[in-house]
Formats: sequence, structure tokens, C-alpha cells
Amino acid sequence: MWPALPTKDQLEADNMAKKVDQALNSGDLYRVFNSNYADPHYNDYLEAMHQYNQLGYTPADERKKATMLSQLFAAVGVGSYVQVPYYAMWGGRHVYLGKNVYVNFNCTFVDDAEIRIGDNTMLALNVTIVTGTHPVSAQLRRQSYGFSKPVVIAANVWVGAGATILPGVHIGANSVIGAGAVVTRDLPANVVAVGCPAKVLRAITDDDEVTYDHGKVIADHRLE
Repeated sequence: MWPALPTKDQLEADNMAKKVDQALNSGDLYRVFNSNYADPHYNDYLEAMHQYNQLGYTPADERKKATMLSQLFAAVGVGSYVQVPYYAMWGGRHVYLGKNVYVNFNCTFVDDAEIRIGDNTMLALNVTIVTGTHPVSAQLRRQSYGFSKPVVIAANVWVGAGATILPGVHIGANSVIGAGAVVTRDLPANVVAVGCPAKVLRAITDDDEVTYDHGKVIADHRLE
């Protein structure tokens, strides 16, 4: 039997969702509470996230997590895992996870615009990634205007506990973001960045493949 064709209402809802996605990723000002930018599926995304966050750690629940995650997020690579609870403005609909991404407890995605996270990247607990913001103008804010800017985190990045990444930021591959850092601007690949606002502390070098934790030799301390 052929699958059922979508109804007119379903097509209209899907078209509206696409329109909303385009507006949110444009960088243009929009009225946050304007029905023109209201995805008709929005409450469904949040309800699905709520259901995911109720799951435990039994084998059955872990299987449910894997299935639900691929439905909640825009894309989920093989081996990626999101601890419960997580929080997202759109339930994760605008979050793209590469392969083997690990998201620890209590991470928050303000995913008004797209958030793209590369392969093998780790987010420690309480990390916040923000794409939505507001203009400085009080008059515009009184009229509920906001705008959004996508965030990109490349492969092999480690974001430390409690760090915050702000709208429009791009973090280069292999970099480490220190705990509690506030990343307001782009950071290059292969650096350690700390502070508020986050600044490059040092480059990651070949020495980091030999020693760790203030000079301990990796070969002497690695458990197999």
C-alpha cells in the first residue's frame, strides 16, 4: 500500500516551519512573540524533550533515548549521546550533532538559530550555547524584537563545565574552552581559551601529546 499523502494542514504547517527556520537563521530582527514566526509544531518539540528527560538508564530506556534523540535533534551522528536532563528552546530541533559527540548533564541549547557541533566534541555539565539575543535599543526590546546568529563548534573540541558560548561564535577544531569561560568571539583551532570574556591562554602543541596535568608523562600514567 502506498503511504498516505500529507494533508493540506500538514503541508501548511511544514511550510510555516521552514519559513520560521529561514527567519531565525537570517540575522534579521523579528518579533519574538509574533505569530508569523511561530512554528505550529513548537509545543510538540518541547513535549518530546520533556519525555526524553524522564527516561532513566535501563537498557530499554537507553534504546528509547537513541530513537528519540534522532527525532528531537536536526541530525545525530553515530555514537553521540545526550545525558538527561538537557534543555533547548526548540527541543533540539536546530541542533546538529556530529559523530561521537558527548553532552553531559544540564546542558542548555538556546537553539533559535542552528547550532552545529563537530565529531568527537565533548560538552561538560552545565554548558550553555546561545544563538538568540536582543538589540541594545530599549525601544526595539519593548516591541519584542530579537535576532539570532548560528553557532559552530568544530571537531574534537572540549567545552569545560559551566562555559557559555554566545551567538555567532565559531570555535576551531581541537580547542579547549576552560570551565566557566564566556565565549563572545570566534576562537581559532588548537588553542586553550579561558576567562570572561574568553581569551586564548596558549596554543595546543605536540607537548600535549606527551604530557598532561602540569607535566605528568602520559606514557607513565595511562591505564589500559
